Amino acid sequence: MNDNISNKNTKDWENFVKSNEKLPDKDSKVQIKRIIKTRSIDLHGYSLDEANKAIESFINKAFLENVNKLIVVTGKGLHSENEKDPYVSKDLGILKYSVPEFISNSGSLMSMINEITDARIEDGGSGAFYIYLKKNKL
Repeated sequence: MNDNISNKNTKDWENFVKSNEKLPDKDSKVQIKRIIKTRSIDLHGYSLDEANKAIESFINKAFLENVNKLIVVTGKGLHSENEKDPYVSKDLGILKYSVPEFISNSGSLMSMINEITDARIEDGGSGAFYIYLKKNKL
């Protein structure tokens, strides 16, 4: 190992010592850890009307409790009774499609929501979705 310091390094050090430049204190930075409160609801077996009432109540309660993330499990509609009814839409009658549609069409619910996204496979995949709520400022 070479103990000699180059002229450039010496000059840089002297300039730094003479200057009033402050180095950031890495130890003073406090790590702010955001706590994510998550709740989930499983709507398997609910009728469309029951599911809409349940999700509305669930979102309102979670918002009041400052929950950040909701997991809504609707199922994939594989066993839906709507498949047998020729007068009901095969897509919109299934909770997988109709519950997000109900939420999107509700101004009061959407005022509490930041984002609705598809769920990861471990949380239900295509049979579930996430709702990220805004922070309740009350």
